[in-house]
Amino acid sequence: MVTPARIRVLVADSHAPTRAGVRASLDASAFEVVGEAPDRARAVELAGELGPDICLLDVHMRGGGIEAAEDISRAVPDCAVVMLTYSTNENDLFDSLRAGARGYLLKDMDPDRLGPALHGVLAGEAALPRALVSRVLEEFQGRSRRKLFVQAQRPTQLTAREWEVMELLRDGLSTEEVASRLFVAPGTVRVHVSSVLKKLEVPDRATAIRVLGGR
Repeated sequence: MVTPARIRVLVADSHAPTRAGVRASLDASAFEVVGEAPDRARAVELAGELGPDICLLDVHMRGGGIEAAEDISRAVPDCAVVMLTYSTNENDLFDSLRAGARGYLLKDMDPDRLGPALHGVLAGEAALPRALVSRVLEEFQGRSRRKLFVQAQRPTQLTAREWEVMELLRDGLSTEEVASRLFVAPGTVRVHVSSVLKKLEVPDRATAIRVLGGR
């Protein structure tokens, strides 16, 4: 009988006892903790070296967990990044998801639920705490309403990439940061912005963001 391969996990947290607790919880399931990291730099390094199936990252670890999520998502795209944190701050949640995280779990969850949650992530399911699910839905519905409003007022619909560019700009990213997030050249971002300005018949990106329901 062939023994199924264990799921390989990298745990990154600045608090050593927390890493030990996560390791103990995962070792009892079909997981193998292949590495531990105390900070962003080491997490990114080990993710590249080990190629784990899952990276569990603390949002507020040294160097920045969200930044680590973005680095790892870019460098090791086959690795499922999941945040494991005490933070229920919605900004941390949305920033993590924008950085490429496929799940956002709270450290005070029942340890027995960690394994099933990670299995769900690998199966394509969302892993989010119930307390934050409503905020994700509100954000999604809010953006959908903004799109419907503009589509009702304007004869020309923006492309999916144009929406993506404008939403990132609305969130405060610079042209260069948007380009890096989308893996395109800054000039490409400017072309999309120019197209949006023409479609909305507005003079600048700040006005476009306001028309699209931005801050």
